[in-house]
Amino acid sequence: MDLLEPLTPMNDHAASPPSEPKAKNCNLSPAMRAKIERNRQRAVMLRQARLANRPSAGEGVGTSAKVAKTVDSGGGFFIEEEVETQRKVVHQPAPVIKADYLVCDHCDKSFMDSYLSNGFDLAVCDNCRDYEVKHKLISRTEAKQLYLLKDCDLDQREPVLRFVLRKNPLNPHWGDIKLYLRLQVEKRSLEVWGSEEALEEAKEAREENREVQKQKRFNKKVKELRCAVRRSMWTKGTSAHQHEYGPEELVDEEEDLYRKVCNTCGHELTYEKM
Repeated sequence: MDLLEPLTPMNDHAASPPSEPKAKNCNLSPAMRAKIERNRQRAVMLRQARLANRPSAGEGVGTSAKVAKTVDSGGGFFIEEEVETQRKVVHQPAPVIKADYLVCDHCDKSFMDSYLSNGFDLAVCDNCRDYEVKHKLISRTEAKQLYLLKDCDLDQREPVLRFVLRKNPLNPHWGDIKLYLRLQVEKRSLEVWGSEEALEEAKEAREENREVQKQKRFNKKVKELRCAVRRSMWTKGTSAHQHEYGPEELVDEEEDLYRKVCNTCGHELTYEKM
């Protein structure tokens, strides 16, 4: 009898793990399946409605500002959400039709646009622009000093003079300066003063008045200096004045009145002898 018995092969089904159960849908009743389908359709409809009410990315650009929302962090402070930067809509200028071309006042040539036409509404092309004299840009202070104009003449008198803004050359952090066209400022000064002769007379009168005021200030300073010198030279006496009377004089013999006069200060002393 053999001690070792031949091993019998194991069944494949016994070695493999148990099979997974079938899908849960197989165990659901028809009523449960219908309820699940209704919930799914309702969720789809809600999602579509939410997407339809949400504004598109291109709508409202540059027309409304979003308010920053605060979120409670739970740690004792609030977090502000970053507001999306709004983009401004920039419309490109329409093409210029040939019939709308400007005609230069100097060379009588047509041109589309120029620096003077865009900034100062002056029909002069860039080739005919005089940078040094006629079409020179001057500051507001120079316009008021050279042509004796006031703020109301530049800002309120019709038509209001046009200007361009530039950074201050002395310090860029200061406010921008206004630059006016010299030709337009000269025309405005003629409107205010009437003629160049009247403008020159006003300049001369203002210069004379300036010289008079300058001389008055100089005389005042000289007077103050003289007073200061006199005060520094004068010293107050510390000793009291002692009268030095002259010989006595008889004033009234019946009343026995006599008088003495101080030789230094002229003080009179009248007394009666007993």
